Amino acid sequence: MSRSPKQSELRRYYHALYHVWGSQHWWPAETPFEVIVGAYLTQNTAWTNVERALSNLRSAGILSVEGIRGVRLAKLQRLIRPSGYFRQKAQRLKSFVAYLDERYQGSLERMFTQPTNKLRLELLSLNGIGPETADSILLYAGNHPVFVVDTYTRRILERHDILPSQADYEEIRELFQQALAPVVEEQALDPVELGSRLASGVRGASHPPSAMSTAKRTAIVQVYNEMHGLIVGVGKHYCRKSQPRCDGCPLQPLLPQSK
Repeated sequence: MSRSPKQSELRRYYHALYHVWGSQHWWPAETPFEVIVGAYLTQNTAWTNVERALSNLRSAGILSVEGIRGVRLAKLQRLIRPSGYFRQKAQRLKSFVAYLDERYQGSLERMFTQPTNKLRLELLSLNGIGPETADSILLYAGNHPVFVVDTYTRRILERHDILPSQADYEEIRELFQQALAPVVEEQALDPVELGSRLASGVRGASHPPSAMSTAKRTAIVQVYNEMHGLIVGVGKHYCRKSQPRCDGCPLQPLLPQSK
C-alpha cells in the first residue's frame, strides 16, 4: 500500500516524540471500568479534576460496576462534583451500567469481546458518548485498535498544515490509523534512551505505570496508545490554545516554516 506524505509526516511525529519522551503509561487506571468512568468524567474538564472525582469514588468503595449500580444518584453526583457537569455525568454513568447489564449481563469482559465496529456503534448510541469518548473506552479499556482524536490532535494538525482543525473526526482517525500501521514493523517499542528534556522534568503526558498502562495488548494498540499519550503531552506543555510554546517542543523542527 502506498503511503501519503501526510502519513509519512505523522510517523515522523511519532518517532520524534517517542525518542524524546518514551512510554507515556497513558491511560492511568487500575481497572477497565476506571478507564470508562474517567472517559466520562474527563469531558469538558481538566484531568486534575477527574482525578479528584475518581479519588472520591475510590474512597467511597464504589469505583466498580457494582458500586455505580448500587449507589444513590444524589450521592454519585456529590462524589463526582469536582469533575463538573456532575448531574449529567452521574446519570450517564448510571445509563452505561444499565446498558452493560441489559446487553452483557453486567460483564465488561463480554462487552469487549464484541467486534470493534459493532461495539463502537453501540457505545455511540448511548447518551453522552461521542466519538472521542467511545474510542477512548475501546482503546484504553478494551484494547481495541482504534485511534483517539482529541482537541490537541486537531490543534497540532492545523498548526502543522496537515489538516484543518474542523476536519471530520473519521477522516482524522483514518489518517492516523493508516499512518501508524507501519510503525509496528519499524519499532519494537523496546525501552529507548530518552533525550535531554528529561532533565527538565518534561515527559509529555507521562504517568507512573499502572495496571492498565502495563496490561498486555497487541502491538498496534500499543502504538495507538502511545501516540495519543504523546500528543496529549505536546498539547499540555507546548501546543497550547493560546500562546503556544514552540521553543523546546520536540515537533518544532517539523513545523512547516522550520523545514
